[in-house]
Parts: sequence; C-alpha cells; structure tokens
Amino acid sequence: MSGAQTTDEQTADEQTADRITDEQAVDRQITGFQTAFPVRPDRVVRPTRPEEVGVAVRYAAEHGLTVAVQSTGHGRGGPVEGGLLIDTRRMDEVVVDPVARTARVAAGARWGQVIEAAAPHGLAPLNGSSPGVGVVGYLLGGGLGILGRTYGWAAGHVRALDLVTADGTAHALAPGDELFGAVLGGGHGLGVVTSVEIGLVPVARLYGGSVSFDGAVVDPAEVLRGYAAWARELPETLTSSLAALVYPDVPALPPHLRGRHVLSVRVAFTGEAAEGERLVAPLRAIGPALGDSLRELPYTDSHTIHADPDFPHAYWGDGILLDDLDEDALARVLRLTGPGAGRMAVVQLNHLGGALGAEAPVPNRDAYREAGWLVRALYPLDEEGVAPVGELHARVREALAPRTLGRAAGFVFGDRGRTEGLYDAGTAKRLAAVKGELDPANLFAGFAVR
Repeated sequence: MSGAQTTDEQTADEQTADRITDEQAVDRQITGFQTAFPVRPDRVVRPTRPEEVGVAVRYAAEHGLTVAVQSTGHGRGGPVEGGLLIDTRRMDEVVVDPVARTARVAAGARWGQVIEAAAPHGLAPLNGSSPGVGVVGYLLGGGLGILGRTYGWAAGHVRALDLVTADGTAHALAPGDELFGAVLGGGHGLGVVTSVEIGLVPVARLYGGSVSFDGAVVDPAEVLRGYAAWARELPETLTSSLAALVYPDVPALPPHLRGRHVLSVRVAFTGEAAEGERLVAPLRAIGPALGDSLRELPYTDSHTIHADPDFPHAYWGDGILLDDLDEDALARVLRLTGPGAGRMAVVQLNHLGGALGAEAPVPNRDAYREAGWLVRALYPLDEEGVAPVGELHARVREALAPRTLGRAAGFVFGDRGRTEGLYDAGTAKRLAAVKGELDPANLFAGFAVR
C-alpha cells in the first residue's frame, strides 16, 4: 500500500488495494440489515467491478486476513470480527434480455431492482417476499420464492455465475460444472460470487394478498387446520404460507394490530382473478377476518403480499423442513410462540411440493426435495440476546422432531456454528471436499449474505 507512485502510475491492483481501508475509516453502513451482531472487520473494500474483488481476495491472502462478504446484511450468520469484509453494494448492475428471458445481475443488486427492470417486458424473477434482499445470497441458499410451487427453487433457474476463488482467480461457471452445483448448494464459504445470470418467467400480474385472523376470536389451531386442509388440495399455480405472531402493543402500529395474536395466510396465484377468488373461498370461511387484501395486482406490487419489515433490526432464525405436517405438533408450536411466550416470535409455515419437489438441476438442492412443509421461526432479539430465544426454539424443534427431515440453509440467521441438518451426509462430504480443494487455508470465513 505504498504511496510512492502517483495514481496514474499505479497498477489496477495497487489502486484497489489503496481503497482497502482500516476499520476506523469505515462508516457504520457496514452493519447492514441485521443489527444483532457486531461487524468489526480490520479492513473493508467496496469494489465496483469483478476485477477488484480478485485484488481484494489476493490482498487478504497476502496479509493473513480472513474474508467475509456482505451485500445487504439480511442473512448474516453471526458476528464479523477482524479480517477483510468485501461490501458488494456498489456492484449493482441489472441487465435484462427480454428475448432470452434472462437477467444478468451483479453481486450487490437487490431483488427490487430486478423486478423493476423485468416488469416492462412482462417478465418476473423468482424472488422471495422482500424486495430489499440481495439476489446472490438468496440464490446461494436455494431461493424459496413466492412462486415456488409453480416454478421451483430459484437456484434451479440460474444459468451462469462468476466466482472468485481463494487464489483470486475468476471462474465462469454454468450448469454441469461441479463447482457450479457446489456454490449454489452451499457455497457461502467457497468464494465470492460477482454476478449471476438468471432465468425470468412470463408473469406480469398475480392474484394475491393475505387473509388474517385474530387468534383471540378464531382458535389458532382451527386456523391452522383449516389452512392445512385447504393447502393440500391446491394446484401448483398457487403458492401459500401461514404466518403467526403476537404484535407488540406499541403506538407505532395500527390500533387493530396492537397486542393481538395474528394469523395470516399469504397467497400468490398465477391464474386468473376469478379462479383465485374461487380457490380462496374456503380460507374466508375459516372465520371472521381481521384483514383481507386478496386482489389482482401487478407483479411490481408482489412485496405487499407478505409486507416484510423494511427497516434494519436484530433477529435470530432457523428453518425446519418437514416430510409431512403433524397438525397437533404445530398447534403446540403456535401455543409455545403465542401470547404466553413472553417474547415476540414469528412462525411461518410454508406449503412446499409442486415444482419444489421436482428433481433439481442443481444437485445440492435435492437433499430434502421430498419435504412437504417448511417451518420458519424468526425471533426478534432484545438486550437479553440469543440465550432465551435459543431456549424457546429448542422447544419448537422438539415439538417438530418426529417429522423433521433437516434444516433449510436459506433461513438460518445468526447461527453460523450449528451446521447439523443443513445437508444430507453425502452432500456434506462432497461440499467439504470441494472446500478443502479450493480453500485449504479457510480464507473465506463464509457467512450467509443477502
């Protein structure tokens, strides 16, 4: 990092290295969306092009620094202490090819950008519920989208990706390459993905929204049973989930939500609105609705279906894949995480199956493709930290254990150290072999990024 040369005389590598700053010179934006865990790297680089990522990786190796990567910080697996943080947010280009129905997406882009770029062409990406989530990290976790039952895992629609490995070398990868499958199946520690090419689908509008119920008016167990019976009869063109949480009693919330145990069924249907109305009639018959936003909407408004919070906050979470649904066990989970829990918990039951159960073109996504349901548990954190949340979640896991297949890597937040259940034994062994070959010194600290 010599200052002896002028900028004109410096090589591209030296110019990039000179932008790798010490922690004291970095603004607090590196905290990202997840605020629970400290982000205190020794160095930070904000590349603007893939070549600079390679320079940063080589710099880290030469100076004995581990490497972590962050786009938006949604999926951070734990604290980042020391080492080099590669912040990819400045690499956010999105280029849509409407003829090929593809989008080339750089490492720091968010799903909202892709949705807006694809919409004028009558196309849509297979994004999740939040437009603020980073594209690359979501895909590395498999990508369970709002149209999952119709089109499958988003990772299965990746056409190509560019990866910088621990030696600073750039690789152009495509389906059929062993490394391509390893990265999409569990590659948070295999390198830095600098761009992806994804397939788009011909969806310009949806019938969707949510129907919510007050748990004090309609028994949560009855909402669950009504939802499960309804979901089991659905066509693949409808993807849905059930979410349950107790809203805090605070002035910032609308009066009808304050302090209530709310259960919401979220719907995304690619068919006609009239057919959507017919399909959701059994939901509306479960009981009096606290809210009903089901309607036809442009795909650019698809984020309103789940209405995820868009402000940074602290949380811990896990995803549990089930072979089938034990309604009594899940009713117990709703009681454990309901008004008597003593803390806020958000439990979401995703109906899987359909195209999500089809054989995936990405080998490492096949491990639990027979799963019929996914329970996602998210716990906002307070000054007490993770310990009480971990105790509550242990009881949730115990209730679901008889039907548990494994854990969903895309929904593990703040628990980097617990890897059991993320992959079957064969996949775990294969990923370990790839990691050992590509990064024997464990340069990449490897935490989930979105």
